[in-house]
Amino acid sequence: MHKRKVFLWSVVIALGGFLFGFDTAVISGAEQSIQKYWALNTVQHGFTVSIALIGTIIGALLGSVPSDKLGRKKTLYLIAFIYLVSSIGTAMAGSWYMFLAFRFLGGLGVGASSVTAPIYISEISPAERRGKLVALFQFNIVFGIVVSYFSNYLIGQTGENAWRLMLGIQAVPSAVFCILLRFVPESPRWLIMKKNKVEEARKIFAIINPATADKIITEIEATDKEEKAVLQKDPLFSKRYRTPVMLAILFAVFNQVSGINAIIYYSPRIFEMTGLGESSSLLSTAGLGLINFTFTLLAMNFIDRIGRRTLMLIGSLGLIFTLAMVSWSFYAESFNGFMVPVFLFIYIAFFAFSQGAVIWVFISEIFPNQVRAKGQTLGSTTHWVMAAAIAFSFPYLAEKAGGGNTFLFFCIMMCIQLIFVWKVMPETKGRSLEQIEHTLVLH
Repeated sequence: MHKRKVFLWSVVIALGGFLFGFDTAVISGAEQSIQKYWALNTVQHGFTVSIALIGTIIGALLGSVPSDKLGRKKTLYLIAFIYLVSSIGTAMAGSWYMFLAFRFLGGLGVGASSVTAPIYISEISPAERRGKLVALFQFNIVFGIVVSYFSNYLIGQTGENAWRLMLGIQAVPSAVFCILLRFVPESPRWLIMKKNKVEEARKIFAIINPATADKIITEIEATDKEEKAVLQKDPLFSKRYRTPVMLAILFAVFNQVSGINAIIYYSPRIFEMTGLGESSSLLSTAGLGLINFTFTLLAMNFIDRIGRRTLMLIGSLGLIFTLAMVSWSFYAESFNGFMVPVFLFIYIAFFAFSQGAVIWVFISEIFPNQVRAKGQTLGSTTHWVMAAAIAFSFPYLAEKAGGGNTFLFFCIMMCIQLIFVWKVMPETKGRSLEQIEHTLVLH
């Protein structure tokens, strides 16, 4: 019974990931209509599309504040409300400036949810199932992206101002998320760390796993007392936490220098560089989305069996091969009409099976309880800053350096990632958060 409850709690929290994915991708179907509606020039149009990404960086940067002060559950309520207001506001915006404000607000929700939702799920999950449950967040991000593409396609048939409904439909899952949050408890680790409500936390741990509840509480209280004693003189960026800080930053950087956002955002442009026509854009978005979804689901079933590190080793090798083949295809101009798309589809499969599934799980595990929210903020903010840098620089790099050199750069970065995973990355599967802390934090 307890396994079912923990799974249902995780599914509810992972709805934040669904809204994350939906909000991020839904603009793809509306951006051309929005440009025409307000007669935006290219600079204004680029700013309109990227304003949510700016909000995401700020939301991630500030995400630990409410998560630590208000609690994980209240912060998720706030995020659900932000998504709701943003979706209604963008759909009803009477001016371009109002539209920008509400899209920025939605970005804040995306950034904050990338911090709070993985933390919450990691803190309620039994060690042996934590990977799969936290990976629900990434699965729902991908699911949200796929649903947004499908939703945009259906709503796009309804008329000239379909873009308003495309953006406004997100109010429905936002409201559902807000309602379902009533049925999940607060994070028991937060209750002990920030409120000293041990008995309330004990009841929740007893639901999660009655056999280990007392042992986990003893471990939390021991590490909590130790962390509080040193936190004043050892903030996050101190020698004590240098290993998890280094792991979080490098993991987030490698996630983006794989080229994933360049491929997701610019796949039609990449395909056109190989000589394919505009008709390939629908195939690319739908095909990439479906493969991403399928292999994320597959990774969820392996992450607790073979471990995070093994997935990353497999993924790194696959990414090196596929990026090398894409780069070679550009150098040799051996496109044959389909080779680059085929290699990019295989690339997405390897990415979803490794980096995509592991990143939010791994970063949510490696920091001690007292600084977990700040650590998740560090990893998430690094991820989004790098995502913005790659997204903004890719068109320039592709034009000036060419497809072969650009994808060779991504390939070299994945070679370095392989060394990082092989030599540096620890395995965290099957261990409690407190046990991981003892391994990674200097005492």
